[in-house]
Amino acid sequence: MSRKPSEYKSGVYVDWCPGCGDHGIVSALQMALAELALEPHNVVVVSGVGNAAKLPHFVKVNGVHTLHGRLLPFAMGVKMANPSLEVIGVGGDGDGLGIGAGHFVNAGRRNIDMTYLLHNNGVYGLTKGQASPTLQLGVKTKALIKPNINEGIIAVSLAITSGFTFVARSYAFDLIHLKDIIKQAITHKGLALVEILQPCPPYNDINTKDWYAGVDRVDPQTGKPQPRLYKLQDTGFDPVVHDESELFKKKVAGLEKAQEWGDHIPIGVFFQNTLEPTFEERFTKRIPSYLLNPPGMQKLKDENNFSIIDLSIFFDDLKIS
Repeated sequence: MSRKPSEYKSGVYVDWCPGCGDHGIVSALQMALAELALEPHNVVVVSGVGNAAKLPHFVKVNGVHTLHGRLLPFAMGVKMANPSLEVIGVGGDGDGLGIGAGHFVNAGRRNIDMTYLLHNNGVYGLTKGQASPTLQLGVKTKALIKPNINEGIIAVSLAITSGFTFVARSYAFDLIHLKDIIKQAITHKGLALVEILQPCPPYNDINTKDWYAGVDRVDPQTGKPQPRLYKLQDTGFDPVVHDESELFKKKVAGLEKAQEWGDHIPIGVFFQNTLEPTFEERFTKRIPSYLLNPPGMQKLKDENNFSIIDLSIFFDDLKIS
């Protein structure tokens, strides 16, 4: 039984700039949660620092607004403490691929069953438009004195090579597509990345809403704009690993598609591997009692405030014979 997106609106005033892609992202997330009929008390949204990181304030579920670049280790801690929770990390390209890049790579090694929504507008919007790690080399947005001097990180490529088992991209103002991709990411068993392209009206005057819509590329015959975004699903692209022997081939195919930019930008699922065991499954093989009695579900003290935790079962599992 589905719910209504309005059930996931916190009522907190949304203070993002007019035209910011974050508005579309929070709406798509609320739509996805509603269609999946997830209980608000079973969902945790974790963010770092930046404009994107305000999102937990606007969604009526459990929310954690943590440190700059540290949302992934915090979110992984939440998931490991209580595996029954649906954990969703939310952050910007600067937060996740600048100071948080090390956590991004190492999260991929673990394949914890959670979702990461990465907002990508190419700039640090909260601190007035500096180039973020995803801005391409040589691009000069209006907040930069000179063109960007660094190569840009391709989030999709980094996720595939780091070990994320679901890697996708969508666009903030294509709400239906974004909502569907978020649903796929949440229901995927393993670590899922959704990179979300979005305009930043105050500071990125290159990758604007009109730019994505192809307003500057009018077809001389039809007189209509030629959008830069196209859906991988419409091309017959198959990102799913059906057999272990396909793993390398599917990764390479996803990496090749991720290189496309400029006049033709793919959105959709680039790579998906459901054959890889999750970290929770790996952990249970080491400590069989983990899922039966995870840390977050344990009663810590009795009515007299004395600890009642019995760690003997964990010590027995770790004992070297």
